[in-house]
Amino acid sequence: MVPFVTVVGVGIDLVDLERIRRLLANKGEHAMTRFFSDSERQYLATRPDATGHAAARIAAKEAVYKAMQALPGARGVGWREIEVSRDEEGRPAIRLHGLAAQVSEESGGLQIKISLTHSAVSAGAIAIVEAP
Repeated sequence: MVPFVTVVGVGIDLVDLERIRRLLANKGEHAMTRFFSDSERQYLATRPDATGHAAARIAAKEAVYKAMQALPGARGVGWREIEVSRDEEGRPAIRLHGLAAQVSEESGGLQIKISLTHSAVSAGAIAIVEAP
């Protein structure tokens, strides 16, 4: 039997790769530290062309942010407080830090499902936030 959960919110975002390519070229390390955690930056550094991967992660962060907006206090969540990682099986996963983690705790512990995609021109993500 599947346990019942409450869907708190659904978020979706689409990012233009050329915009991210320009951002990374013009702002470099400043943009990387503004948007990404240390572990995300380490992952992106392993990619020959990190643009698509960076764009997908920015889309994921925005999608999670949008999905959390029904929760009290979620508007103050920052970029690095939503971290894109991988689960044990290599699938994209979300780790929450700082205020995002606090909002999750106060909501009884959120479960976040995420799906990422990117093509030669855009990257997208959809997030579903569930509460127990």
